[in-house]
Amino acid sequence: MGMIINFAFFKGIRNIFRKDELGLEIAQIALPATLALAADPLASLVDTAFIGHIGPVELAAVGVSIAVFNQVSRITIFPLVSVTTSFVAEEDAIGRLTAEAHEDGKLEKDFAPNEEMEKLIPQVESPRKTSSLTHTSTQRAEVAHERKHIPSASSALVIGSVLGLIQALFLILAAKPILNYMGVKSDSPMIKPAQQYLTLRSLGAPALLLSLAMQGIFRGFKDTKTPFYATVVGDLANMILDPIFIFVLRLGISGAAIAHVISQYLICLILFWKLIEQVDLLPPSFKDLQFGRFLKNGFLLMVRVIAVTFCVTLAASLAARQGSTSMAAFQVCLQVWLTTSLLADGLAVAAQTILASAFVKKDYHKATTTASRVLQLGFVLGLVLSVILLVGLPFSSRLFTKDLSVLQLISVGIPFVAVTQPINALAFVFDGINYGAADFAYSAYSMVSVAVLSILCLFMLSSSHGYVGIWVALTIYMSLRTFAGFLRIGIGMGPWSFLKARLLPGNQ
Repeated sequence: MGMIINFAFFKGIRNIFRKDELGLEIAQIALPATLALAADPLASLVDTAFIGHIGPVELAAVGVSIAVFNQVSRITIFPLVSVTTSFVAEEDAIGRLTAEAHEDGKLEKDFAPNEEMEKLIPQVESPRKTSSLTHTSTQRAEVAHERKHIPSASSALVIGSVLGLIQALFLILAAKPILNYMGVKSDSPMIKPAQQYLTLRSLGAPALLLSLAMQGIFRGFKDTKTPFYATVVGDLANMILDPIFIFVLRLGISGAAIAHVISQYLICLILFWKLIEQVDLLPPSFKDLQFGRFLKNGFLLMVRVIAVTFCVTLAASLAARQGSTSMAAFQVCLQVWLTTSLLADGLAVAAQTILASAFVKKDYHKATTTASRVLQLGFVLGLVLSVILLVGLPFSSRLFTKDLSVLQLISVGIPFVAVTQPINALAFVFDGINYGAADFAYSAYSMVSVAVLSILCLFMLSSSHGYVGIWVALTIYMSLRTFAGFLRIGIGMGPWSFLKARLLPGNQ
């Protein structure tokens, strides 16, 4: 195991910042993905600032509604985007290999899709298939502009549309009961604006799910720039429309919700317009859509998301039981803790798309090199974030509150938030690696196991050590997630079993 760990994690460590082909490929995928992920929280911050000028009741009501909408969306969004990215990357790689094989007049010896891949794409129609193996330069140019046949792209759009409609109907019909469950009772002054905002915001759910499905498709093509540009345009539209609808047209929080919904449909239209230029969205037959494979792996990731959400929600609940001061301090630290993870998510997206293609091509050298490089970059990123938070958070915490009791507890949580950054970064990068290797089952089962152990730690440590105990338990939680990632590759199991063979004498 030690040899495999050294081989997988320390391979090419001197080249960690090298601007070679792999380094540039990672940067071209990771940077736009990170910027796109950061654009939404920034737009939400501006959105909140406008709503805050309406009144404190409206601001609190919208805060609850957004929390409900985001939690419901998270359960479906994460599995949909992750599965779509991996499947599209696999099919795109298979299509390229098949086209190259037909172009050369022979099949590639190293390319032998496994049974699951053959089921995924029963027939890959090569645009280069003609009665003659001789192609002119004109024919090659025409083929280069033909749209791709990616059945998973069509599957993702259908599933995204259905999930979006279900989510919209669920939230519209159950808005009041859900808000009551969240503590906004029928006699609360927040109930009317909260229900109004949640109902209108839910109308954008189909566009949100559909646009994120398309983001997964573009990620599968290793294109994160198009989703970034679309997100920026949509968010800018939201920022411009907010003051117009809220103040000029005097629509209040309804105007804020309408502006957000319009921005979601705008993002969706931009992505769809760009997608139909590249992909033929009408598959040859219904069987090619492979809904079964999508739903199976999507369900596994849904279980994983629920396990992750439960751990974090439980930690917040335990902090709330200790009083408003503990909860306020915990909320500030938790938001900082989670927000910094967005930077590591960019590396995770790069790892997923590159690895999915490498595994299909059986390019195990690139798979190992990519995994090593993104893990090394993730660890360095975590160290940088640790230093920034240790130095800056004690001063910036005063931007969140002036309460001395809350500030004191925030100072207690800062060391945990800062020191765990390298662990957190590795955990998120390992997620991308697992999805790139199509290791969805291990990702789900290991997360459930981690969640069970973490929940036990949360209960025991919070009862014995209070606020500090919660942060110790969360540190254990992230450490276990990282260990699960190391374990899979470290013992050479599942898709990483090739590492054992490569380390045998004569195979290095």
